[in-house]
Amino acid sequence: MAEVLARAVGERGELALVRRDDALELRVNGVFVMDTAHTETERLLAGATLAHLDRTDGLRVLIGGLGLGFTLREVLADERVTEAHVVEIEPELVGWHRAGLVPDTAAALIDERVRLSVGDIADVLLAESDGSCDVLLLDVDNGPDFLVYEENSALYEPQFLTTCRDKLAPGGTVAVWSADTSPGLLRAMRDVFGDCTELAIPVILGQRETTYHLFLSHQVQLQQAGLQNSL
Repeated sequence: MAEVLARAVGERGELALVRRDDALELRVNGVFVMDTAHTETERLLAGATLAHLDRTDGLRVLIGGLGLGFTLREVLADERVTEAHVVEIEPELVGWHRAGLVPDTAAALIDERVRLSVGDIADVLLAESDGSCDVLLLDVDNGPDFLVYEENSALYEPQFLTTCRDKLAPGGTVAVWSADTSPGLLRAMRDVFGDCTELAIPVILGQRETTYHLFLSHQVQLQQAGLQNSL
């Protein structure tokens, strides 16, 4: 039996927070987006990406999409992180977190390392300074082939990925979450960054086993350019 805890209707349609059994579900226009029962990939989005960095401190992380807060909480658990900038397009979702409807995230949002921007990730990222981010985590839709918002297709294309590359500091890493594999996204990230690793994470949804996917790239082009300039 499902219980609607909160519901809002805005310019992008309906957003709902639903309790089903012992889990919370986030739904957009009636489409399942994520829940608190299967959090492996949201946490791995942060954990696997941070593990690729050999920095000992001073990590600046930008998270595209607050979701149910698991990525943010995983980021804050890393003591090397000095700034976690969260960008969320739905102000109502931010309000639900702050009101305590999603357990544990209200405390995370008042962590002194957290900066919160309500807006479109493409606009917010474009306003950031080049090289200002060490880790960029993108979980803003279900992936390029299972979009909740059709306009989000631009977030998986070379133009936006190039902006991501420009905002990364040398040696920085970007990770993109997707509900399924995507040869097109893999190809685009390899074209822009010069490399991309796809990680498949098995999950069980009800009685069905499936996989979610992470696509990771590194700021190797800037590293190489810096090396060439130093010779």
